[in-house]
Amino acid sequence: MAAATTVPVLGIIDQLPLLVVVVPMIAAPLCVLFGNRTIAWILTFAASLASLLFSLHLLLQVMDGDVVSYWLGGWGPKDGGIAKGIEYRIDAANAFVLVLISLISTIVLPYARRSIEFEITKVSHTLFYCCYLLCFTGLLGVVATGDAFNVFVFLEISSLSTYVLVAMGAERDKRALTAAYDYLILGTIGATFFVIGIGFLYSATGTLNMEELSVRLPELGTNRTVQVGFAFVVVGMGLKAAFYPLHLWLPGAYTFAPSVVTAFLAGTATKAAIYVLLRFLFTVFNPEMVFNTDALSYLLIPLAVLAMFAGSLIAVFQTELKRLLAYSSVAQVGYMALGIGFLSTTGVTATMVHLFNHGITKAALFLVVGAYVLRAGTSFTDRLAGLGRQMPWTSAAFVIGGLSLIGVPGTAGFISKWVLLQAALEKDWWWMGLLIVASSLLAVIYVWRIVEILYLQQPRAGKEIAEAPLSMLVPIWILAIACIWFGFATEMTIGASETAANSLIGGRS
Repeated sequence: MAAATTVPVLGIIDQLPLLVVVVPMIAAPLCVLFGNRTIAWILTFAASLASLLFSLHLLLQVMDGDVVSYWLGGWGPKDGGIAKGIEYRIDAANAFVLVLISLISTIVLPYARRSIEFEITKVSHTLFYCCYLLCFTGLLGVVATGDAFNVFVFLEISSLSTYVLVAMGAERDKRALTAAYDYLILGTIGATFFVIGIGFLYSATGTLNMEELSVRLPELGTNRTVQVGFAFVVVGMGLKAAFYPLHLWLPGAYTFAPSVVTAFLAGTATKAAIYVLLRFLFTVFNPEMVFNTDALSYLLIPLAVLAMFAGSLIAVFQTELKRLLAYSSVAQVGYMALGIGFLSTTGVTATMVHLFNHGITKAALFLVVGAYVLRAGTSFTDRLAGLGRQMPWTSAAFVIGGLSLIGVPGTAGFISKWVLLQAALEKDWWWMGLLIVASSLLAVIYVWRIVEILYLQQPRAGKEIAEAPLSMLVPIWILAIACIWFGFATEMTIGASETAANSLIGGRS
């Protein structure tokens, strides 16, 4: 691996680490200020597209292992002292996640116009776009910042706006209010744990800059304050990432939120939290100091395996398609946790690949469910009989997403699980490989059950259902094609993930 170098900030193009976050942040209040839902959508889409272009440029800059460092206001460390300013620090790991978040956002926004017209009253549309942009800003900020306390700030910006977005689902189902409340309580607990952990680290080191923390923490050795801070950070972000058994907020939030909100959150929110966890586990904390007994591995791997099986088994018995996919997400997060638990470069690579591939797959599936809600008025499986013939394009996209979820060869999901299998076999854990395959086969059961309902059951008598509108089909199929494309064109996903893993874990195996 080439030695990482810091790219100096020279011109306007090098302001991108800041602009990727600031552009949607500025656009958010403008949506409400103009008070016109068409203008609000244009602003939201333009800001999201701009962030996508900025993220892609940043990823290209750091794919060779370089690091882009941007100090706000020029308040960087002077004469070897502790930094007093806030740094935005971009490497392959967070640039990859920035691309995922902005890509999902840009794709789902054309879909959002028609979807929210059906699910949210018109008077709330400008508020929706404002909260959406704030959530988007928070997720980007969490990933881009190099300041530990700033992670907490952006985490709260994202979370508070997400609670409002989930609660907007109450216009169709009042249970969305309960789901938003549960999410608020558990999300607040997770954020509190995280900020307490940051407080312990600050008290031990006197700095909040993550790069400086990574240098100062090893000097403290087996410091009890640092170890307690580590525990608080892991539990707090584990809750935000919906690691089993800290996932209780996720099924309700995904089930009762407006469809486009569910698709966006499923593709981005837990992924940003997993990135933060990776960053703290392998960059901020010295692996040899924290993992000297591999205690984290012994904790994460059993819980990850439980998530892989429990999430899929619960999904099998769900009668509501959104809730089925929500429990499937719990299982898929388990695969990412398993990759982390291997504590190897290949394991982290598998986590990063699956983070991206699952993001596009689950976003596609939830967009399909939103189309069913629009046309059939529900996502209960017994009301979807025969929609494979009445909504052929929409249902075909569901099949592709389902195949990727299972991990069938030729899909993005297969690549994720193949790299995870390699990580298991590297450790000569052939039995873990069998568990990965067995848990994937459980996905066949619930995916096939939906396919059977869509294609093999008779449509409901006397009810003609039209295909989804083109404005919804295009985003659905962009993501469906991506599920196939990244099953073959793996240079970008695996290449970026390997570079990201090396930047995070430093070659540990």
